[in-house]
Amino acid sequence: MSEKAVLITGACGEIGQALIQNLSARGGYRIVTADLAPLPEAIKSLPAEHLQGDLVNRIKQFYDYDFDIIYHLAASLSSKAEVATEEAHRINVEGTMQLLMMAAYRSEKYKKEVKFLFPSSIAAYGFPNAEAKRAAGVVTEDEYNTPHTMYGCNKLYCEKLGMYYSRYFGQRHLDPTPPTMLDFRAIRFPGLISAFTLPSGGTSDYGPEMLHAAAQGRPYACFVSEDTKISFMAMPDAIKSLIMLTEAPRQNLSHVVYNIAAFSLTAGEFRKRALSAFHGAQITFEPNPRRQGIVDSWPEDVDDTLARQEWGWKPDYDADRFFDEYFLPEIKKRYKRPSLRTKE
Repeated sequence: MSEKAVLITGACGEIGQALIQNLSARGGYRIVTADLAPLPEAIKSLPAEHLQGDLVNRIKQFYDYDFDIIYHLAASLSSKAEVATEEAHRINVEGTMQLLMMAAYRSEKYKKEVKFLFPSSIAAYGFPNAEAKRAAGVVTEDEYNTPHTMYGCNKLYCEKLGMYYSRYFGQRHLDPTPPTMLDFRAIRFPGLISAFTLPSGGTSDYGPEMLHAAAQGRPYACFVSEDTKISFMAMPDAIKSLIMLTEAPRQNLSHVVYNIAAFSLTAGEFRKRALSAFHGAQITFEPNPRRQGIVDSWPEDVDDTLARQEWGWKPDYDADRFFDEYFLPEIKKRYKRPSLRTKE
């Protein structure tokens, strides 16, 4: 059986590094990576090729490749995108649209299916205020699609672009027997936490930042309030979901965009876990109005019924297993801290 050719953009990010390691371990893939930066030493030998540089300027080069699967992970994240909105739009929207055009062109010209996996975000949602967010509770894919950030607007629009290029480009829906084509699939991720890479300053990173600081014995001032609540997920579950959605038969999928969920915690509950794991941790709350407003616009939790029903989604890590078996053991090893649990 021949190898599947895979492109992973944003390869140096948290999701990218974990996905490269997973696909390499599984075997059967020829992986090509792309990022502004060189690959970290830990994964440098795993891809067949790495293209370094600005993605938007390199997309024409990808027309020479015969990709079966594209994981488009490159993005300007929420906090950075609010500071540099025009650049965020160029990276997040123009980069995505050009990749979609390339994939659609190749799939149509060569009558070959190209799967395009897109990591969307809970940033695609938008509540008017924290009270409305608390009242709504768990939300479905079609509710509150009114993002408050450039990043969220970019993600929501790119979901729509994916639908267009996979369903309507060239008026494909008018053909009762369309040729094989671009197969776009998106996941709206919650806040993702990796035990093996450092938080990158994202708006949902206050939880892992808090725990990394506690493990190092450094004080941490959390930039959201103690009662702030959103959904989170362990990185292995995020990678699992991408692989599961990639492999799901097209006929099983009635939707293009799917929520997935694992566990939902307040910032105060993260602090409680940090204090339990690291005696004497110094954690305070000093909400930043701008970042607090962003997190208040995101849902407390999401309804992932569609993913569970249509492609069998189920997380491996609830909150307890995430902390006890995945995250805390690894950061204790990273910072050489002994297990120090206190009785509440």
